[in-house]
Amino acid sequence: MVQEGGVVRAAGKLGRVQSNVTTRIKQLEQRLGRPLFRRQGRSLVLSPEGELLLSYAQRLFRLADEAESELRTGRPRGVLRVGSLESTAGSRLAPLLSRFHQLYPGVVVELATGTTGALLQRVANFELEAAFVSEPFTAPGLQALPVFEEELVLVTGKDVAAVRQARDLAGLTLIAFASGCSYRKRLEDWLGASAVMPARTLEFASYQAMIACVAAGTGFAIVPRSLLLALRAASDVRQHELPARVRRNRTHLVWHGDPSTALQRLQDLLAA
Repeated sequence: MVQEGGVVRAAGKLGRVQSNVTTRIKQLEQRLGRPLFRRQGRSLVLSPEGELLLSYAQRLFRLADEAESELRTGRPRGVLRVGSLESTAGSRLAPLLSRFHQLYPGVVVELATGTTGALLQRVANFELEAAFVSEPFTAPGLQALPVFEEELVLVTGKDVAAVRQARDLAGLTLIAFASGCSYRKRLEDWLGASAVMPARTLEFASYQAMIACVAAGTGFAIVPRSLLLALRAASDVRQHELPARVRRNRTHLVWHGDPSTALQRLQDLLAA
């Protein structure tokens, strides 16, 4: 019904009368004790409970297709939905996913980017099968595998004097992703330990925009050194070394209990 956009079209595709489909939906709602649809104008849309059930149903269909494909060919097929930090996608994933595509052309990888907090939520909701996230994070119910070592650096405009301690940043502007970004939390914790508050915080949705703003002398940011190299932006800003407890960081792959065959193959590549 969701795919067909309504009861009438769903009934036609199933070869059933409309009343039968409506009755089955009501029976399922009674069994679950939750409404799966709500009326919006003259149409029906999924309730939050319906959205959750749909995500499970899509997962089951994917697993069924995957099982049949693997039994027939021995190779994974289908869609693999993976989330990633912007920085990881920009500096780490291109060679990995290119190799994965060469080995398993039957798998279509769909990549979504976001902050660590947002990605963890999407994995927990089964919207993504796995995601690359950064420390610090908590992921109850998820498994995690450390995959990349990152060195974080503080970047400012070239005219800013050397930053040796958090107090040197007092009165300056913090440039960062929205709340939920683990790198931002690490930087804010370091500043907070010295009772330093930024004059203001500017939030951006891409590292390119953040680095351009830093290069223009607007403020400071924390970024992985690998990303600066990947964007060829190291010469546009001044880099300042952070304390070891702040600069040393690991990126993890997180997922639910039993990974699909496609995800297992991706994990094998990461391990290699």
